[in-house]
Amino acid sequence: MKSLVDNARSFTAHVADRAEEFSALEAGQSPEVLFITCSDSRVVPSLITGARPGELFELRTAGNIVPEYSSEHPTAETATIEYAVRVLGVRDVVVCGHSHCGAVNALISGGNLSELPAVQGWLEHAAARPETTTPHSPDIAEAVQLHTVAQVERLHTHPCIVEGVAEGTLQVHAWYYEVHTGAAKACGPDGKTFLPL
Repeated sequence: MKSLVDNARSFTAHVADRAEEFSALEAGQSPEVLFITCSDSRVVPSLITGARPGELFELRTAGNIVPEYSSEHPTAETATIEYAVRVLGVRDVVVCGHSHCGAVNALISGGNLSELPAVQGWLEHAAARPETTTPHSPDIAEAVQLHTVAQVERLHTHPCIVEGVAEGTLQVHAWYYEVHTGAAKACGPDGKTFLPL
C-alpha cells in the first residue's frame, strides 16, 4: 500500500505540470469507447490502449461477464452500458478477455465453488460454458476467446446496443489480451479467429 500512496502523492505533485489537461476534465466527459474487461489486476485498459483520462469509459466485471438484459432486474453492468451508449454517446464498445482468466478457468473446469457463493452466483450470469478443444492449456486462450465472443453476443440483448448497431452509430468489438506477452488481438470478420491488432 505504501508504494501506491507514494505514487499518488507524486502524481498529485505532477498534475500542476499538466494543469490545462486536467482542468479540462471538470467540464465533463466524452469518451468514445466503452471498454468492458475483467476485474483482474493484470489487465489495465489505459496501459493496453494508451488512453488518456476521459478517453475510455470502463466496465470491469469478474470474467468480463455481460449479464443478459432485463428491465425488471437492472444491474450495475446494464446501467453502465446504457449510460455509456445513450448519454455519453460512445461510438465503440470493446469486450476484452484475457489469458489466464480465473473466472473462465472456473467455468471450464467446473470446480467446486461452494466456499465462494457470490462468485458461483456471478458465474451463472455467464453465457454457456465455453466448449474448448484445449481445456488444459495454461493460458486457456481458446476458452477465453470463445467466452469473449459469447459476451459480445450477450451485449446484443441490450436495447441500446441493438439500436446503435442498427443505426450505424455503434460498433462492437471482441478483443483478447495476453497478460504474459502484452499482445492484444481482435476477433476477425468470421467471428471466431482472433488476429493481432
